[in-house]
Amino acid sequence: MEIKIRVRSQVMQVVALLAFCTLVWAYAQLEWGLPQSVRRAAVQVRGSILTQDGSVLARSVGARRVYPNGSLAGQLLGMMGDTSGLEGLEASYDAQLAAGQNVTLTIDPAIQAAAEGVLKAAVNEHQAQYGSVVALDTRSGKVLAVATYPAFDPNTWKAQSASVWRNRAFLDTFEPGSTIKGLVVAAALQENLTTPSTVYSTPMTRRVGGRFKALIHDAVPHPAALTTKQVLRYSSNVGMSHVVEHFPNERLYSYLSGYGFGKPVPLPGVHTSTGRLQALRRWDDVVRTTNAFGQGMSATTLQLATAYNTLANDGLYVAPRLVEGENQEPPHEVISAQTARTIRELLHAVITDGIPHQAGIVGYDLAGKTGTAQVVVNGRYSDTIYDSVFAGFFPSDSPRVTLAVMVHGAKQAYHGSMLAAPIYRDVAAAILSRWAQPPRLAQTAPLRQSP
Repeated sequence: MEIKIRVRSQVMQVVALLAFCTLVWAYAQLEWGLPQSVRRAAVQVRGSILTQDGSVLARSVGARRVYPNGSLAGQLLGMMGDTSGLEGLEASYDAQLAAGQNVTLTIDPAIQAAAEGVLKAAVNEHQAQYGSVVALDTRSGKVLAVATYPAFDPNTWKAQSASVWRNRAFLDTFEPGSTIKGLVVAAALQENLTTPSTVYSTPMTRRVGGRFKALIHDAVPHPAALTTKQVLRYSSNVGMSHVVEHFPNERLYSYLSGYGFGKPVPLPGVHTSTGRLQALRRWDDVVRTTNAFGQGMSATTLQLATAYNTLANDGLYVAPRLVEGENQEPPHEVISAQTARTIRELLHAVITDGIPHQAGIVGYDLAGKTGTAQVVVNGRYSDTIYDSVFAGFFPSDSPRVTLAVMVHGAKQAYHGSMLAAPIYRDVAAAILSRWAQPPRLAQTAPLRQSP
């Protein structure tokens, strides 16, 4: 009897062990990967990523996730693993896509392709490390293009470096440099601290601050006195120090915050970086002045585009929108419509009077501002690594599209006017061509009649 009980006990132990092993195996399948048949079913029912015109950017074919346009918007789309999204929109909207629901983007494939093509050519020509472009529909805030180069093809993501997966337009922060001047001058105009014709003494250097004064420099030679309009045209740091000299710190901080700097971008469901705006308690005369020409703060290309879109959109900050059906934060006024019209005229003059060939298109009215920002390396500004930046919109009198450009680490012709401005010009040219909008006819003198 005792032997029978012992045998029965051993049998029960074996059964219990087998049951335990089965549970462990089942858990492992859930944790580390489903059987191939289940994985295949999960991919087959996954929704597609589309654009408003019906173009398919991502879809499932059998057991594979396919990206029919290759690297078009690759970093934005991200990629998918065996059963779920790993990066980009595939990860951000994984639950919706996994449920078989489609995700429709505001991206315009033609504008996206133009931005990527222009960016690729410029990055390679100037031997830069990488770059990004964001295009927005002015009135609605719809994101029309999000370009990052080097390119990323989600179809072959396992064979590509992880650094190429990164959606730099949304995630990389940088000091925006002199592009900020257009935004700060608009704020100063709104506060009645300056006018377009106000004249300032502008030597090439000036010391600002209280006890610990800082020496600021100008890079572009210019007259010894400049109007506010010319301060933008010559991108004078010294001139900007005068423009903000009597600007209360809390008021300027409020304007920069209103433009979206130092705050999360209100773009639901998508991972973006915030950038940096120094806490108001740390502001003094030097911080206020350096912020006025884009040093000591940081932003993404998306944030810069959205800020400039405020100038284009009659002073209203409109939250960007990328996915159809998502809630959009209500707009808020940063500057008045009249101030916005004035700054648009000044930024149009920046191109026509200063860089017509680099940023202008004959017969069309474009507006914007360059920036060339030193990059901080090991806590100090580098003398060899720069970010080339441009932000603008067109047509300048009644904007329809806002563009922001950033290129990092160019080895040749890295200034904003030499690199970022031509990218803006060429992307704008592609969009204008797509609109089939004829150029404005140049004014000509009347023909003289023969005697």
